[in-house]
Amino acid sequence: MRIVIGEGSCGIAAGAEKVRQALLDENIGCEIGITGCIGMCYLEPIVDIYDNGNNLTRLVKVSPDDAKAIADFVSSGNTGAVEKLMVSDEDKAFLAKQTRIALRNCGIINPEDIDAYIGAEGYTALKKAVCDLTPEQVIEIIKTSGLAGRGGAGFPTWFKWNAARQSEGEEKYLICNADEGDPGAFMDRAVIESDPHNLIEGMLIGAYAIGAKHAVVYVRAEYPLAIKRLKKAIEQAEEKGIIGNNIFGSGFSCDFTIKAGAGAFVCGEETALIESLEGHRGMPRLKPPFPAQSGFWHKPSNINNVETFANVSWIINNGGEAFAAMGTEGSKGTKVFAVTGKVKRSGLVEIPMGKTLRDVIFDIGGGMKGDKPFKAVQMGGPSGGCIPADLIDTVIDYKALGATGAIMGSGGMVVMDESTCMVGMAKFFLDFTAKESCGKCIHCRIGTKRMLEMLDRITKGEGRQGDIELLEELCYSIKDGALCGLGQTAPNPVLTTIKYFRDEYEAHINDKKCPAGECSSLIEYRIDADKCKGCTLCARNCPVGAVSGAVKQPHSIDSVKCIKCGKCFTSCKFGAVIKA
Repeated sequence: MRIVIGEGSCGIAAGAEKVRQALLDENIGCEIGITGCIGMCYLEPIVDIYDNGNNLTRLVKVSPDDAKAIADFVSSGNTGAVEKLMVSDEDKAFLAKQTRIALRNCGIINPEDIDAYIGAEGYTALKKAVCDLTPEQVIEIIKTSGLAGRGGAGFPTWFKWNAARQSEGEEKYLICNADEGDPGAFMDRAVIESDPHNLIEGMLIGAYAIGAKHAVVYVRAEYPLAIKRLKKAIEQAEEKGIIGNNIFGSGFSCDFTIKAGAGAFVCGEETALIESLEGHRGMPRLKPPFPAQSGFWHKPSNINNVETFANVSWIINNGGEAFAAMGTEGSKGTKVFAVTGKVKRSGLVEIPMGKTLRDVIFDIGGGMKGDKPFKAVQMGGPSGGCIPADLIDTVIDYKALGATGAIMGSGGMVVMDESTCMVGMAKFFLDFTAKESCGKCIHCRIGTKRMLEMLDRITKGEGRQGDIELLEELCYSIKDGALCGLGQTAPNPVLTTIKYFRDEYEAHINDKKCPAGECSSLIEYRIDADKCKGCTLCARNCPVGAVSGAVKQPHSIDSVKCIKCGKCFTSCKFGAVIKA
């Protein structure tokens, strides 16, 4: 038998390293190794046990205290010892209903062992590309596949590769954009942490296709585990001659470097990323010229994100037609989403394009926590928009999502229930983009601040007649006048929440009420005397002494003293504290 512990960032945060140490302390007598994130983040820490026939027993939410029971199971085969830890049939469906290409090795192989990747057909696509195919043939296969950039824009990958290929000059660069900055998005991080060699192989194939001898990964410094494992993978590949000179005896040579970015959201825009790579402040360049003609150090360059490159080796091995057979007419292949928020099963989901939002949120994600009504889903992060419940059967492809006012984006999917204030949600994302604006153009630098000020007033009950119309006017002015994609898409969360949830804006402005009961300035806490048992729990938890009453007698709240922290509401076990 062998034991494998999921040690992606999510698993480690949940205590996976302590679980592994506890298992080692038991001296079980079998191999104990690590893997990356399988995508079931809501069940971490996860321990997979493979028998000699490679049959899998998956244990979830494991703690160090479970080590002895696991040791008993390994030695005796008695499932009763670990029955309470075994993954349920409902949770098995989380993975069974996915189609995994970019994530195919994640949570399966050891990300720190190149031989594990090679054993999973790793680097066979690279060898095929550089030894048996011309660069033009590689580009043609990618063209046939219909692979589009998974970073958000959805631009045809083959077109960018071909443009860089045809640009004059001997010195060219291939760059991976791993500056994943969207709140709630962690797809790229998981791929690098769990399957770094897949990224390297896809990049090397891309470098061969465009004629680049230099490959660069621009990754955010907030991903220390991803950087650590990528560095180790590069070193291992160099030792085996997979990175460096004369790869597989083909005459193709390519080196790899890593650049850790400081975490500026604007550096997700390709020309701002190039500026940062060159040591300058990350600010977008005017286009044209495009990076394919004048990019890094003004040399022809190609930039794709992690997920895009993670599909490349599979496409080369299986053919462009196989990838194109999945998805819709205008959106081919699969897409990875980071599903978070008020959903029962949060984590990484990879599905063919053409599935619906309902398929992801309810069929794979298990529906809403507490079975509360589904209200909306935020797609595409700060650059995306909110899609309401009545559009839950929207097909997941670039065109259909764009028609709602949202975007595919890099794959963030934040699920919301009835307790989410949509005005507050718009304010949250706009606060992010306003802070992340590089300041180069006035529309983005000043316009987002003015919008944020208005949203702040509205959520405090200080909204005025005409605010909604003024917000819309500012949104369109910013979209038309901003220089780069960050500014042009920053208004999307505001525009979509006004479009689909205008009544909530009107309630905040006209009635000075937050229908979701989330905006603290518009909430008043009261105690229902008929439900109050006089347990004093609310009074004991109130930090300012605003709750009073005798033991076993109905309590009351002094609205003047109340700071609206909500401690009384969350501590009451009888539903006696209500929001008004």
